[in-house]
Amino acid sequence: MKELVLVIGTLDTKGPEVAYVRDKLKEFGLNPYVIDVGILGEPIGITPDFSKAELAQYGGTTIEKVQNAGSRGAAVELMREFVVKKVTEMVANKEVIGAIGLGGAEGGVMTAAALMALPIGAPKIVISPIASGKHEFAPLVGTTDMMTMHSIVDILGLNDISKTIFDNAAAAVFGMIQKGHQLTKPKPGTKAVAVTMLGNTNTAITAMQPLMKEAGYELVVFHANGVGGPAMEELAEAGQFVGIIDFTPNEMAANLVGGIHVANENRLKVAGRLGLPQVVVPGCVDFVVFHANTVPENLKDRPLYNHNPEYWLVRLNGDEMEKLGKKFADSLNDSKSAVKVAIPGQGLSIPNKPGGVFFDPAADKRFMDQMQNNLKDDIEVTSFDMHVNDAEFGKAVGKLFIDMMNKESK
Repeated sequence: MKELVLVIGTLDTKGPEVAYVRDKLKEFGLNPYVIDVGILGEPIGITPDFSKAELAQYGGTTIEKVQNAGSRGAAVELMREFVVKKVTEMVANKEVIGAIGLGGAEGGVMTAAALMALPIGAPKIVISPIASGKHEFAPLVGTTDMMTMHSIVDILGLNDISKTIFDNAAAAVFGMIQKGHQLTKPKPGTKAVAVTMLGNTNTAITAMQPLMKEAGYELVVFHANGVGGPAMEELAEAGQFVGIIDFTPNEMAANLVGGIHVANENRLKVAGRLGLPQVVVPGCVDFVVFHANTVPENLKDRPLYNHNPEYWLVRLNGDEMEKLGKKFADSLNDSKSAVKVAIPGQGLSIPNKPGGVFFDPAADKRFMDQMQNNLKDDIEVTSFDMHVNDAEFGKAVGKLFIDMMNKESK
């Protein structure tokens, strides 16, 4: 069977639009496969390849039971679960080479969740009016290389504007299939090392790169913004890296206090579980990040730092730093491979230095004490009389990793 390009939508409300995209893909010589995630009415102007009734049955129930789930949200959640399961199976069976999802709020979220099952590099485009403004992008993108297209007009009716959007989406999928490629396993001899970074640690990571390159390692840098850390760990599970330098695990602070960098509960545990050697630096664990003018009232009395016009940083207090130190130790203690911790003794972030608004040695000491007191004896902790964003500290951490890997290879 020719590999499929999925087209997913709620056909009881978006049937003509899905049909238009399907037909445009056919014009390009592709093989579209339409999945209906509608709930209430019958498909309008289109017959799906996989109906909503079949999808509900695939999920272990009936469409009638979905329709009577108790609320619109509950029904949408069920159909999202079912379509994710279906697409995941199709991807595992290597039946799919690309996908387009169309939808408003509910349809956009349902289709995007399904498209996230496609591997990195496989074309995946979500077309939605909620791909704009102040909407959360996490439900539309996740940790994938999703392309989101703002539909500009709502997805209801075919007109010059909507057809232009749909034409270009189909052309983009065709172009990526023709000229793009999916992420492959690393070539033999490749030594890629994942590293986490924020603007507060940019100088140090930049200085680390030449040292690592000279030693034969390729740094793959992830922005530790709540998505970057989990994305790094997913790719580690996929076998992309020989080790990790978790230089900026700021997401651990967000998991404890909040803000926009919150990650999943497995953060800082995956590398150890996989047995990947790692060096961990508590870079930027002293603050959490909020959009400008959205700092909660209960945190406004904290030291604040205007990072840029869009983001404000909020300092963790001593109690929170102590809890975080214990969490760090607990997360690292289960590691199945070598782990080293590098401590920057002159500050954990740009505003955390003498004279800086986040300078609080007592709070930082509570973190360090809790972490070191609870770490296993075989996890080595090395302190450096440097700031986290010093170029020399970046080089020192790189050397620590290289020495660890050399020792592991003997």
